[in-house]
Amino acid sequence: MKNKTKTKTILSGIQPSGRLHLGNYFGAIRQHLDFQWKGDAFYFIANYHSMTSLQDGKKLEKYTYDIALDYLALGMNPEKCTFFAQSDVPQVLELAWILGTLTPVSMMEKGVSYKDKVALGLQPNIGLFTYPVLQAADILIYHSDIVPVGADQKQNIEISRDLAARLNRIFGGEFLQIPDAYIVKSVATVPGIDGRKMSKSYNNTIDIFDSGKVLKKKVMSVVTNSTPLEEPKDPDSCHVYALIRLFASESKNAEIRQKYQAGGFGYGHAKKELLSLIDDYFAEARDRRETLSGDPDFVRDMLREGGKKARERAEVVMGPIREATGIIRSFSINS
Repeated sequence: MKNKTKTKTILSGIQPSGRLHLGNYFGAIRQHLDFQWKGDAFYFIANYHSMTSLQDGKKLEKYTYDIALDYLALGMNPEKCTFFAQSDVPQVLELAWILGTLTPVSMMEKGVSYKDKVALGLQPNIGLFTYPVLQAADILIYHSDIVPVGADQKQNIEISRDLAARLNRIFGGEFLQIPDAYIVKSVATVPGIDGRKMSKSYNNTIDIFDSGKVLKKKVMSVVTNSTPLEEPKDPDSCHVYALIRLFASESKNAEIRQKYQAGGFGYGHAKKELLSLIDDYFAEARDRRETLSGDPDFVRDMLREGGKKARERAEVVMGPIREATGIIRSFSINS
């Protein structure tokens, strides 16, 4: 099904599973902020998805609000995009169930994310097993054209495309748009303070809105080797420099790289450079967040309005599917 509008619909989401960190920012958030100016962007806080690993109602509610606050502080413009909570669009669960009835179990068993978690010894639940079906519904319910994702999510976009085509074929119509993945050019893996990939599950994160003593303690804790101060160092094998490269200008990067290679530049010096770069980079966003945190009604009203817009789009898609599948509903979604 071809979208007749000239403006492409862009769709992406983020889970409210804890405080946002530098890995989240460079892996997804920065791209989200950029894409809001390039089309009809829909961004959702995936609170249903987060329930596959988070079963604490108070935390989920807090994290959902905090994600909204963080995105607004970082530059999300609710006048340029539709920003909302996944749970404010009941049609997505309707579509997920219908798609689930068309999904072979073998397709879910091949899911890379599911298999990876099983291999790690986790005991996955049904929600995690069928995660790609709900993700497909998230994508398809708005007739999304473009879905910016990392390379690790490419399989799930292919599942979405397959399920959309399957529903269209079985019920004899062009009910769902076939989306295209946009593989985001990712930065190199963002290292955490222990050198592993930055992740909440490793408890090794530097959070976006860390500041003061908390930020300093984390930066100064980034693991390094024992090369003496006076000796030259290899910047490309240093986790501190890997973080510096994310923030510094091209000229600043070249300057610091030269200092590494010249010797007489210790890891303590590098960490102080990193601390200053992070502090400056997020200074304006921290100020905006402080202001916004004093007006929680504004944040909630923004989510409420975004949810309304998302439901309206979703209902346009869902109505013909209900009719085609024979699902009778005797009430209005707004009643």
